[in-house]
Amino acid sequence: MARAAQAVVDLSAIEHNFRLAKLQAVDAKAIAIIKADAYGHGAIAVAQKLAPIADAFGVACIEEALELRAAGIDTPVLLLEGFFSADELPLIAQHNFWTALHSVFQVDLIRQAKLSMPINVWPKMDSGMHRLGLNATEIVDVYQQLHAMDNVNEIVLMSHMACADDLDSDMSVKQLAKFDEAVAGIDATHSFANSAAILSNPDAQRQWLRAGLMMYGASPFAHAHPLADQLKPAMCFTTQVIAMREVAAGGAVGYAASFVCDVPRTIATIAIGYADGYDRHIVNGSPIVVAGQLAKIAGRVSMDMVSVDVTGLSDIEIGSEVELWGNVLNVNEVAKAASTIPYTLFTGVTKRVPRRYIDQVENPQ
Repeated sequence: MARAAQAVVDLSAIEHNFRLAKLQAVDAKAIAIIKADAYGHGAIAVAQKLAPIADAFGVACIEEALELRAAGIDTPVLLLEGFFSADELPLIAQHNFWTALHSVFQVDLIRQAKLSMPINVWPKMDSGMHRLGLNATEIVDVYQQLHAMDNVNEIVLMSHMACADDLDSDMSVKQLAKFDEAVAGIDATHSFANSAAILSNPDAQRQWLRAGLMMYGASPFAHAHPLADQLKPAMCFTTQVIAMREVAAGGAVGYAASFVCDVPRTIATIAIGYADGYDRHIVNGSPIVVAGQLAKIAGRVSMDMVSVDVTGLSDIEIGSEVELWGNVLNVNEVAKAASTIPYTLFTGVTKRVPRRYIDQVENPQ
């Protein structure tokens, strides 16, 4: 019998969440962001599910895009980090990839390239995040150069929001104002809105949405939000109890004896660990669900196993199902316990954990 740990991915939940994104700006087009293996959910499976309704897919780099083409996905694919060297450009043209552009040196590479067909280019302006992007003083000149090139087809101007998930911050307003001032007079479509902005900032939605985290059922916000609360969890990360024991008061559990029983306690050992992507920073007292009941982590997460305090819970036995996050326990709660974010939990689930795909959630029309 195989080890019980698995990640059950509900593809219809992902479709539901993507449709929810599209409903926020019905006249806009929408990119489904499936970089990093669809945030750990499986890029090929997600792309196959969303291909009929996604206007494009977004990945980090050409390697991820080529994997989609090898799997038969022919939807346009945007390279969010752009291209790194000139030898990528012929492949971009051949496979109908779209490329972000964040630096002046890339303009000359496109001009000099010998391409089988013109490519779609997404010049990225740094509107305040200061990670990647052209300066406000460069964006008009770069657009004009690209617009004059035979190697360039459509141009979409883009930027990225630094604080869209913080609804009390004025950073998004400042970024939008800086962007709009810089590109005033340019007749091009815009892409600004990530998941948080799609759900909360109509001014940022523009003509192209970029739905990422929200597709996988995790809220980008720290607090309840009426739209984010409609998201369906897409990944249910589960395992089973593999051992049970009674530990006397004063008995320690796990490495470094970090959990000491204050009273006699029932401890369950479960088959999961940081080698599976269950973050080692999940600490004593963090929530977990055993046989449908809320329990708490006892001691440190080790490579392959975790101990859980199930004292007082009913019907716990070897083979009982454990939910690490998913349908009962929101991934945001687990991320909070680990002092991290859902992105790191999703993308951290390793290849040792098999993905099982289901299709069961009704989608909005």
